[in-house]
Amino acid sequence: MVAKLDYRWHLRKVMADREMFSTTDLLPPLKERGITLSTSQVYRLVVERPERLSLKILMALMDILDCTMDDLIEPIAGASVATKPKKAAAGGTAVSDGVGDLRPKRARIRGVDR
Repeated sequence: MVAKLDYRWHLRKVMADREMFSTTDLLPPLKERGITLSTSQVYRLVVERPERLSLKILMALMDILDCTMDDLIEPIAGASVATKPKKAAAGGTAVSDGVGDLRPKRARIRGVDR
């Protein structure tokens, strides 16, 4: 089984270490490097964990904050997702319980009596 991979995003911590406490502090340095983002995009970049990130933005952040990729992104082992047992449609019992001795009788088709 393949291990699940995940990561932690440390942009906010790295900014705080550089005494940048407002998300809008990134706007002018990003603009100097040719990257134009709205204030809400920069806020989401700092506060939330990005699922997709342009390499140009990543390189600009590393240049602005004078840090490495390891400072911004920490790889971690992902949490395994526990699966719930499936429920039967009408009965509400778990499918894994099986149907036990309840089996339908085989149908017998006979000719029509005249």
